[in-house]
Amino acid sequence: MNEILSTPTRRQFMGGTAAMGSGLALGIPMLLNPTQAVAADAAPEIGVWVVIQPDETVVVRIVRSEMGQGTLTGLAQLVAEELECDWSKVTTEYPTPGESLKRKRVWGSYSTGGSRGIRESQEYVRQGGAAARMMLIQAAANTWGVSPDQCTAAKGVITHSASARKISYGKVADAAAKLPVPAPAQIKLKDPKEWKIIGKRIRRLDTRNKVNGKQIYGIDLQFPNMLVANIKECPVFGGKVKSFDATQASSMKGVKNVLQVGETAVAVVAETFWQAKTALDKVNIVWDEGPNAQVSSESIGAMLQEGLTAQQAFVGNKAGDMPAALTSAVHKTEGVYFYPFLNHAPMEPMNATARWTPERCDAWVPTQDGEASLAAVIAAAGIPSDRCDVHKINLGGGFGRRGAFQDYTTQAVLIAKQIPGIHIKLIWTREEDMTQGRYHPVMACKLTGTFDANKNLTGVHMRLSGQSILAAVRPAVLEQQKGRDPLVFQGVADAGEHAFGYTFPNLLIDHAMRNPHVPPGFWRGVNANQNAVFFECFVDELAETAGMDPVAFRRKYMGDYPRNLAVLNAVAAKIGWTKKPAKGVYRGVAQMKAFGSFVAAACELSVKNGKVKIHRIVAATDPGYAVNPAQIERQVSGSFVYGLSALFEQECTVKAGRIVQTNFDTFGSMRIAQMPKVETIIIEGGGAEWGGIGEPTICVAAPAVLNAIAKATGKRYRTVPLKNHGLTLV
Repeated sequence: MNEILSTPTRRQFMGGTAAMGSGLALGIPMLLNPTQAVAADAAPEIGVWVVIQPDETVVVRIVRSEMGQGTLTGLAQLVAEELECDWSKVTTEYPTPGESLKRKRVWGSYSTGGSRGIRESQEYVRQGGAAARMMLIQAAANTWGVSPDQCTAAKGVITHSASARKISYGKVADAAAKLPVPAPAQIKLKDPKEWKIIGKRIRRLDTRNKVNGKQIYGIDLQFPNMLVANIKECPVFGGKVKSFDATQASSMKGVKNVLQVGETAVAVVAETFWQAKTALDKVNIVWDEGPNAQVSSESIGAMLQEGLTAQQAFVGNKAGDMPAALTSAVHKTEGVYFYPFLNHAPMEPMNATARWTPERCDAWVPTQDGEASLAAVIAAAGIPSDRCDVHKINLGGGFGRRGAFQDYTTQAVLIAKQIPGIHIKLIWTREEDMTQGRYHPVMACKLTGTFDANKNLTGVHMRLSGQSILAAVRPAVLEQQKGRDPLVFQGVADAGEHAFGYTFPNLLIDHAMRNPHVPPGFWRGVNANQNAVFFECFVDELAETAGMDPVAFRRKYMGDYPRNLAVLNAVAAKIGWTKKPAKGVYRGVAQMKAFGSFVAAACELSVKNGKVKIHRIVAATDPGYAVNPAQIERQVSGSFVYGLSALFEQECTVKAGRIVQTNFDTFGSMRIAQMPKVETIIIEGGGAEWGGIGEPTICVAAPAVLNAIAKATGKRYRTVPLKNHGLTLV
C-alpha cells in the first residue's frame, strides 16, 4: 500500500489518515464530532454509526469486512448494546471509504485483519451507540419539556419515568439528528455487568441470505452491458510480458479485447467468463522470466539453512546470558524445524469490478480493507480521490489475501481504463489465484535447550531463519526498527499482544532474515502459526530431557503468566490429563498468547499404520471479553480446520521460479469426516486488552497434535506437512 499511495493524490489521502490517527489516540473526538450529514436515503443519521428509519429499522454502519468470521454481527451487537435498541429491528450497511475520506475518515479504519475487527474498534463504536442513545433521549425530553435525566431508553422506546409517557426512536429520530453530538467526556459506557446484548449467543445477521442464496459476493455481481475479463500474469514473480500473439483469441466468440495489463500480464475481455478464459488459453504469451526462474525449493531451503547458523540476526526476545548458558551446558537438546509456504486459497478467487471514465472511477471489491482498495483505485485510475470510490462487496473468504494486497483491484481498474464507460468484472481462475498468491512466509528454526548436570533447564536459544512480510509490504516499519521485523516474533515476543508465556533462566530468540523472491503475505494466524509449532513442540522435547510431564514442565515456567497458565490448566482438566487415556490413545498439549488472546489446545489421538485418528480436541480461549460466545465457538472450530489442514495436507513448493501447486488437487484440505468436534472453553479474563478470535487458536492446533503423534509413534516430526512423512488424517 505504501507504493500505491505514492501518487499526486497521496497528500490528500494521508492527510485524512493522519487526522484519524490523532482522533483514535484521543478516544473518539474525530469520530463523534463530524459535520452532520443526512444518509443517502434521507433517513436521519444519529451521529455517524446509526441511522433510524421511519419504520423503526435501526441501521448500524459497519466498516470492517465480513468474510465469514461474524464481525458484522459482533460490531452491531456492540453498537446496539449502548444504543438500547430493539435487536430484532437491527440491520447493517457499509459506508464507502470514499465517503469516509470526504468526511475526514469519520468511520476510522476499514481494515479487517490481525483479528482486529472488533477489538480495535469496540470502544469507539460503543461510544457511537451511546452518543446516539443520548441524542434520542434528549430529543424526546425536548418534546416533553422535561430533563433527559428523567428519561430512560430500552428496546428502542424512551420512557419518561415520572409520567410514564413513551415514545419510540423512530418518532424522535428527525429531531435527534439535528442535535449536537455529545462531547466524549459526557459519554459513559456501560459496565460489562450491565450488558444485555454483548456476551449473548445471538444469531448472526448474515446467515439467512447465505442459506437462501440471496447473498451477493463479488464474483456474482452483475451490471447492464457488463463485460468479463480473465488475466494471466507472469508465473515467475519478477518476470514480465516479452510478447504475445492474440490472432486466434481475437476472432473467438464473444471476445471484445485482448490487452496487456502493465508490464507483467495479459487479459482477455469478453461477454462471459468462459469465453474470456478459453480465449486467453489461446493467446500465445512469451514471458521474460528473469533470473528468478532459476529458484527452487531446494535453493530456498539452502538459503534458510545458512541463516540458522549465521552470525548476524535480529533479536526479538532476550533474558539473562544465553551465550554463557550454552558454554556451561552439561546437556543439550536440539531440534531443527521447517514450515513451508502456504496459499490462502479462499473459495472465491480474486475478483473486482470497475467502471472508468475520464471523470470518475468506481470499483466494487470483495476486500478486507476498503481504504487500501480505494488507494489502489486512485493510483490506477489517475483521477483525483474525490472522484473515486470503492463499494464493498461481501467476501467469499479472505484470510489475509484481500487486505494489504490489492493487485486484483489495480488490474480491474487498469483494464477498465482501456474500455471507458463499461463495467468490467475481472475474475481470476483458480490456477491464477494460486500462482499469484501472497504466501504464508517460509521459515526454518533451530532450537537449543541447555541443562545443568541435574538436567535442570538453564536456557533456550531459538533461531528463526526466513521471510519478513514487512520487508515486502511495510519497509518503513523495518527502517524504524533498524532492519528488524517485529511480526516475525509473534507468540514469542518480549511484550505486547504476542508476548512469550514462559520465564526461563536464560533466553535468546532471534531472526536471520532471508527473503526469497516469492512474495509473503498475512496468512490467517501469520507467524504465530509456525512459532507455536517450533516452540511448543520443542517444549515437549525439553520436558522429555528433564524427565518431566509436559504439562508439569510448562507450569514450572509459567508462574509469571497467570492467563497463559489458566488456559493451559483448562484444557488439561477438560481432556483429563491426570487420568490414563484408553489403550493406544495418546495426548498432546500446546499454549500461546496471540493477537491479544490467550489460547491452549489439548488432544487425544491414535496412530495405526500411518493413519492418524483425532478422537478429541479441546480448545481454551481467553479473549478478555466474549461478544458472542456462539460465534467464538464456531471461529475456534473453523480455525482448527485451517490449522490441521496445513499440518497434514498443505504446502507450496517452488520449481523453475514458480509455485507448483495450482489447484486443490495438489493443495488439499481436510474433509468433514476427518474433522473432530472441537470442545471449546471460553474464559473471560477481562482487563483493558481485548483479544482476537479468528486467528489465535490456529497456532495451538498443530503443535498439540504433533506432540501427541510424537508420543504415539516415538518419532518427532519437525517438518510439515505430515503427508510427506506418510501420515494421513482419517
